[in-house]
Amino acid sequence: MPSHKNFLSLICVLMIGLLALIGCSKKEEPKVEAPVPKDYSMVKGITKDAYIYGFPIVDNYRILYSFFVNKEDSQYKGEWNNIINTDRVATPEDTAMQTPNSDTPYSHLGLDLRTEPIVITVPKMEAKRYWSIQFIDLYTHNFAYVGTRTTGNDGGHFMIAGPDWKGETPKGITRVIQSETQLGLGFFRTQLMNSADLPNVKKIQAAYKAEPLSKFLGEATTIPAPNPAPPIDFLKPISRDDQKTSPEFYNLLNFVLKFCPINSTETELIQNFAKIKVGADQKIDFATMDSDLKKAYTDGMLEAWVSYEDFIKTKVNTGEVVSGQVFGTREHLQNNYMFRMTGAQMGIWGNSKDEAIYPVYKLDSDGKSLDASHKNYTIRFEKGQLPPANAFWSMTMYNLPESLLVANKLNRYLINSPMLPNLKKDPDGGITIYVQKDSPGASKESNWLPAPNGPFATFLRIYWPKPEALNGTWKRPELVATEIKKP
Repeated sequence: MPSHKNFLSLICVLMIGLLALIGCSKKEEPKVEAPVPKDYSMVKGITKDAYIYGFPIVDNYRILYSFFVNKEDSQYKGEWNNIINTDRVATPEDTAMQTPNSDTPYSHLGLDLRTEPIVITVPKMEAKRYWSIQFIDLYTHNFAYVGTRTTGNDGGHFMIAGPDWKGETPKGITRVIQSETQLGLGFFRTQLMNSADLPNVKKIQAAYKAEPLSKFLGEATTIPAPNPAPPIDFLKPISRDDQKTSPEFYNLLNFVLKFCPINSTETELIQNFAKIKVGADQKIDFATMDSDLKKAYTDGMLEAWVSYEDFIKTKVNTGEVVSGQVFGTREHLQNNYMFRMTGAQMGIWGNSKDEAIYPVYKLDSDGKSLDASHKNYTIRFEKGQLPPANAFWSMTMYNLPESLLVANKLNRYLINSPMLPNLKKDPDGGITIYVQKDSPGASKESNWLPAPNGPFATFLRIYWPKPEALNGTWKRPELVATEIKKP
């Protein structure tokens, strides 16, 4: 049997251990978070602001998920950090992304920058061919470009780093580009001159390359490759329609914000959002929430869309706000969240104005909405007044409200500058384009841009616009309507 002294020692040890366990338990107690205040007006106001702020983030995530996560999705491209080439232009079958262009075959690179930077290698190209890589973060900011306009056609090695990367430019790297968010997108455009040019585009696309920095450096570095970041348990997105009404929108926003370190210009904004449990790693339990409080969230969403529609009517449709204002860097947008929402809704991943501008036709010369079910339209470019582009221009047809390409018997979704040799000129040297659902006749069909049997919009794209396109010296011509004659 143990002695009395040893027994007391044993008791002391056990007591110390027990006290330590109690202390540890106290330290590990979860922090009790304050509930959402039951203040309908306050919650509705903040949820409205959070929705306008978060819509581009959530819709961007919806597309990234379909492209790089959901292998069952018809729009799935491939794994993160791998370049996936589409060796054709967009067609009506491409439905994940609104207002796709059909001028430049796309290549997509989903960027996961949590482990280490990714190096993109680009081959040298002929001088006449336009190409670009648009880098887009989770906010939908166009945080950088490489391509014909910015870096030329000599090729190079471009390193894309996450927000936490620090260091000197590694040997062999042409340029270091840093993303504000841990996930993002490299969106490649390679100009297709005509159908016979497709083999050349395929060859260029095959030479695009993406690899981790450690692999790019290879034996040139003694630094071992970092341990890979843990797999992401991606949340399933909701549909575009549900994004307008489902309060689960806010939980998706919370999930994506985990990959978005707080920007110093938004500290107070994010603190305000926290009052309604919007923020990285927050979780809102709508199933058990008070019904009036839950209604405040959905009413805030409704109010956001009312504000958006008013903005479109009073600012965009009047020409006071143009496409060049709603796409670009954080510095360009200056945290104007309605601009950012407008860009995402009208044409997510739109280019910054120095790369391309998008004069949009949603109204005719009389200020009426476009509808080809009962009207035909023409647009005439006077001689010497074609869209001023250093690269090329195009005019593309989209149905509404989907903003997708329109199927037609010609499989023609646009008219662009490479088609000029085949377009019929007017007697004075100008060019008239016929925008209508039925053929204007064999003699005019070369200039026909087929429209749907209903509402539509056309986007005029000017790639690498000349100064006169940016400063307003050049004015786009109006779209003129005529009633369809009934038989």
